[in-house]
Amino acid sequence: MNPVLVSLLVNSAVLLLLGAVFYAAPSPQLSPRSVPFGVRVPPGRADAPEVHQERRRYRALLLPAIAVLTAVSLGLGALTDSALVGSVAALALCGVAAVLWFRAHQALTRAKEEGDWYRELRQGAAMDTSLRTDPVRMPWLWVVPSLLVFAVSATAGAFAYPELPDTLLLPERSPSGTVHREFVTTFWSAFSLVLVQLAVTLTMVGTVAAVLRARADVDASRPRASAAEYRRRLSLIARSLLGVGALINVMLLGLSAMMWTGSRSGALLAVVVGVPTVLALAGAAYPFLPMARGAATAGGEEDTGLVTRDDDRFWRGAGTVYLNADDPAVLVPKRVGMGWTVNLANRRFLAVCAVLLVLGAAAGVVLALG
Repeated sequence: MNPVLVSLLVNSAVLLLLGAVFYAAPSPQLSPRSVPFGVRVPPGRADAPEVHQERRRYRALLLPAIAVLTAVSLGLGALTDSALVGSVAALALCGVAAVLWFRAHQALTRAKEEGDWYRELRQGAAMDTSLRTDPVRMPWLWVVPSLLVFAVSATAGAFAYPELPDTLLLPERSPSGTVHREFVTTFWSAFSLVLVQLAVTLTMVGTVAAVLRARADVDASRPRASAAEYRRRLSLIARSLLGVGALINVMLLGLSAMMWTGSRSGALLAVVVGVPTVLALAGAAYPFLPMARGAATAGGEEDTGLVTRDDDRFWRGAGTVYLNADDPAVLVPKRVGMGWTVNLANRRFLAVCAVLLVLGAAAGVVLALG
């Protein structure tokens, strides 16, 4: 099959998948129910007519944009014989979704202010201090698969290295499809993907460690039940991230084997990259699915008479950027999608970023002078 045609079909599939993600983004299954379109609302307003109206309007405008951009991507891609059109269309779709999300965010903000949704409500904040005294433990057994795949890769590379040719082939993406670039055989080129495996493993362990210390998402109206639910989901997410790391290492092992053997098989490359990628996406999504979050929460549904405080003033970019210099937390629950985001005003985070920038600049200078 023509490589450009394959790339066009793949890019169109990616565009449709991206569109499906954007379409589902406002649903309570993918974003916190209490912050529709990044706007904090009281529990009694989470299903308000205004929320449903903005959700329907967002989707009604997004669907034709997905259809038009997909059709344009296929048509122009075929005419220009370039798969780059798909990437441009994906960026355009991201822009359209961002504009529609911002419009819905503004509309709900106005509705909340005009209707005075927090009038006569007692606002409060709840914390799970047991996450410090009795934290969710790092699931070290889930690190073992990544380490085993890394060990297999390093051992296989050690046996293959003496017999390698003078140059190595490594597949990479280009506007015209997948091409193979040649690299001079050295230790660093031969073991480059093995070293990436080590970096992936360390990154995943560090990410899980940071997530386990992130600020909990606790509902002030039902603190005990929501804290128990959060701890359970946190444990699922930790195992999921480490499992995703192991699958990425499996993909890198397959790519290393293809590089060491000089294989140019497109079908094999699709299997080596495609299968771990699909499994990794499924594993990353599982903790946020209703089937994983639907277990009964411990302690029942107590009602404290409080609602979680309105903290919209700390969020920018339609609920995507958190800025609160008085908050000691580095990671906080996201408002758009599931997971966590960084407190960009946290002094510790800013200090670490400054150190990394200095080290990066120093390394660049050393390499330039060398």
